[in-house]
Amino acid sequence: MKFNDYKEYLSPALAKATDLIIEKGQGVYVTDVNGEEYLDFVQGIAVNAFGHNHPRITEAAKAQVDKLITASFNLVNYPATLELAKRLAEKTPGELNSIFFSNGGSEANDGAIKLARNYTKRPGIIAMRGSFHGRSLGATSITGSNSKYRKNQEPLVPSVYFTPYPNCFRCPYNTTCENCQLECLRELQWTFDYLIAPENVAAVIMEPVMGEGGYVVPPQKYMEGLSELLNKHGILLIFDEIQSGYGRTGKMFASEHFGIVPDIMTMGKAIAGGFPMSAIASTKEIMDSWLPGMHGTTFGGHPVCAAAGLAVLDLFEEEHTLDNVKEQGDYLKSRLLKLQKQYPIIGDVRGLGLMVAAEFVDPRDNAPSAEMLNAVKDYCLNEHMLTLSCGVYGNGFRFATPLNITREELDKGLEIFERALAAAMQKSR
Repeated sequence: MKFNDYKEYLSPALAKATDLIIEKGQGVYVTDVNGEEYLDFVQGIAVNAFGHNHPRITEAAKAQVDKLITASFNLVNYPATLELAKRLAEKTPGELNSIFFSNGGSEANDGAIKLARNYTKRPGIIAMRGSFHGRSLGATSITGSNSKYRKNQEPLVPSVYFTPYPNCFRCPYNTTCENCQLECLRELQWTFDYLIAPENVAAVIMEPVMGEGGYVVPPQKYMEGLSELLNKHGILLIFDEIQSGYGRTGKMFASEHFGIVPDIMTMGKAIAGGFPMSAIASTKEIMDSWLPGMHGTTFGGHPVCAAAGLAVLDLFEEEHTLDNVKEQGDYLKSRLLKLQKQYPIIGDVRGLGLMVAAEFVDPRDNAPSAEMLNAVKDYCLNEHMLTLSCGVYGNGFRFATPLNITREELDKGLEIFERALAAAMQKSR
């Protein structure tokens, strides 16, 4: 079986990183139709929190399939989904105890901006340059990580404005973390001064750790300043935790690193261990502003996904997963920092927990180098390791391993990565 034999039947809109046809997976490995095994450091783009086909998750899903597949959560309730909502409310920060289930990240983010507008009765939404929130019309309207996502789609959802995300490595104001005067936050104030009055803004939506835009971690003082500014004007804060949440950064949600509780939070990807599920979490007061029928979904809260989601939460507790994320994440970052000193094509190493990226540059001027990134990525693929890029310029190498990855598995991937670095450097000379 070859991908090209079926290419004419698939829309080219879904870009393919490889031509592999994967037939099965187990843990950190996948196997294609030819029996070739690959080390998977992408994991469905941070979806498989416990790797491929974890027996606890597959058993839970199979048991639910044997009982009921779906009857629509609009019509009836499911034990698994009700229990998942309760257990999620125990994990979410602050008073974000009211849950609305959806199917994917775009859908959850669309719902979050609808909820914010409905509660505040204000039209404006402010998003971040460099952000990625999905590809539905609403999510595209608040996505700023690459203009290609918005190409030929104007007009998009109105009353959406953009402000800079604090990226210290590529600061547009040519400052450093040490002498930063929060110019990026000042730009948000200028947006209020020049473009939209703050009393007309419903919410600011941001990723507490940027995902698709390059695995960027904002400074603590920016997050505190942002929270203070929004509170001053009664503007809601929406955290998109779809990629950064669910243990990826070493805490259940990335916002916990900053000690800031948003008004609305979206989550997805890892929530159901590989099954399509997402959720919006907010306070009861905010969520109760949605009257029956104001929002809905056919497949959201699916009982098979919920059963898998309960197994995921069980595994977090039983396997002390957050401890492993911290331990292996610290090790991964330390290894990458050593490689950065050895290979000048790595301009920056950043991230939290197992949400870590290396940014590739031209060592002559520190300019973004997608060419170097692609050389490394291609080498890894030839060595049977699946990787994925990120960043506005496509020059970020992101590590999205399972959260239960072992030191041995990490080392195997890092050995391939280092050989790829050496080959790319040699080729560039």
